Amino acid sequence: MSDHMSSVQSCEDFSRERLQLNQHLEKMTEQMENASVKLSWMAYDMVVLRTSPDLAESLKCLENEFLKCKAVICGPTDGQDKKTHPASEEPNIPQEKS
Repeated sequence: MSDHMSSVQSCEDFSRERLQLNQHLEKMTEQMENASVKLSWMAYDMVVLRTSPDLAESLKCLENEFLKCKAVICGPTDGQDKKTHPASEEPNIPQEKS
């Protein structure tokens, strides 16, 4: 009777370990899939930037404009003084032609 109970217990332990292993493997597979997707997007971004140099320049211009807007809204950061604050400059807004 004791042998039967110990074999049932060991079978349950084995089943529990197998279930945990399967869950762990599924989690690892999902993490690898996520890493693969991120890597694919990085490769895509590199190809786009290398085949279209204008895009890199546009992104830099967009970043500069964002920093100007941020400075106007949030005020100057530690690296800026009042003289270089964009709010003190003349706004460069295109005028409509009549």
